Amino acid sequence: MTYPDPAVFGHDPWWLILAKALGVFVFLLLTVLVAILVERKLLGRMQLRYGPNRVGPFGLLQSLVDGIKLALKEGLVPAGVDRPIYLMAPAISVITAIMAFAVIPMGPVVSVFGSSTPLQLTDLPVGVLYVLAITSIGVYGIVLAGWASGSTYPLLGGLRSSAQVVSYEIAMALCFAAVFLHSGTMSTSGIVDAQTRTWYIVLLLPSFVVYVTAMVGETNRAPFDLPEAEGELVGGFHTEYSSLKFAMFFLAEYVNMATVSALATTLFLGGWRAPWPISLWSGFNTGWWPLLWFVAKMWLFLLLFMWLRATLPRLRYDQFM
Repeated sequence: MTYPDPAVFGHDPWWLILAKALGVFVFLLLTVLVAILVERKLLGRMQLRYGPNRVGPFGLLQSLVDGIKLALKEGLVPAGVDRPIYLMAPAISVITAIMAFAVIPMGPVVSVFGSSTPLQLTDLPVGVLYVLAITSIGVYGIVLAGWASGSTYPLLGGLRSSAQVVSYEIAMALCFAAVFLHSGTMSTSGIVDAQTRTWYIVLLLPSFVVYVTAMVGETNRAPFDLPEAEGELVGGFHTEYSSLKFAMFFLAEYVNMATVSALATTLFLGGWRAPWPISLWSGFNTGWWPLLWFVAKMWLFLLLFMWLRATLPRLRYDQFM
């Protein structure tokens, strides 16, 4: 039996690969905790009411306490469900959501305990297609959750979600094609390098607008949150889920938001490169500074998600596709 050459996974030592994987996981968890809190605060402000302000100073610990509360709740499994698939569905959703972030470049080569390594878990020659493929697999978690729940409302939510993902991935793939043709590569780090002089939001503005629209539909967020339409489907595909199983779907949704936001940053906003005129000083594009620019750009898209939820009503189903 032959084993693959470890060089195909990069040239980092194993401890550094594990450290970067753990770092990506912690980064996504912290992003989700902060995003939930910021969204609730922002919605409260835009709806002229108080947001969470009781747990911790200014309500800063609300997301953490909500997670603990969900973990301590009883995990009910309704009668009549297909138990193996019912339990597997949330795991599929959250695992694929986290895996999709593996090819996102968050910075240039930095030194970590004397070892030089890029701030990227892995750099695949077809990195953007990898993200598209992994997010496509993630919809199986939603479809299987709806089918295995043994209820009409979750099933309809799962079917809506699958139709939605198929529809919007076509538009998203066409946006990717424009970036591929202009940069000459499908590697995420190569696309960032190709934007050294001019960001693709300037050169490919129509593709950027289409991608932003498609990424909102791809993540089932308002105004495209038809798979979770409370007035029509009670709670949508996760109606029959509780406790940690529901929390996993919730986590997957926000991780997917972070992933598509990071991908938009990589494809159209120069990735981790500093914005003009800060970029005129080369020192801001080296070391750990680029991580700051990457996170700031990613949060611009996360705030866009929240603003859309607060301002736009849900589309009718016949207006959707």
